Amino acid sequence: MTRAAAKNLEKQMNRTYELMFIVRPDMPEEEQDKLVSTLETAITSSGGALQKVERMGKRRLAYTVRKFHDGIYILLVVEGAGGLIHELERRLRVSEPVIKFLTVRIDEEQKRLDKVKKLRDAKRRAPATPAPAPSEAAGEAAPATA
Repeated sequence: MTRAAAKNLEKQMNRTYELMFIVRPDMPEEEQDKLVSTLETAITSSGGALQKVERMGKRRLAYTVRKFHDGIYILLVVEGAGGLIHELERRLRVSEPVIKFLTVRIDEEQKRLDKVKKLRDAKRRAPATPAPAPSEAAGEAAPATA
């Protein structure tokens, strides 16, 4: 396979991922912004797209992680290829303030949810046809003889 064909195939394989990571609870907001911006530049330079950044704030952890009981949660919704996600995970792994991260592919689930929503909308739009009354149905079945 040529290099151009491989790049074209990689462009077609863009998928949507949710990347949730937890940073130290004592990390200033300026440093959080700097970390998110470095991840954003890594995403755009690799041909991906950052769809959404959601800062969920400080929350209690379910269990102690690196001697921390609290953490600041940040969610990124990223569209890109698998190589991009590997690079982001590598950067998060070596970043000292990041205490935990998790990446989930959501494009298949999103397709399924869109399909279910479309079916529900179609059912709502279709008017319910009333069933014929029993007396009308009997009258139509037996023709009148005179």
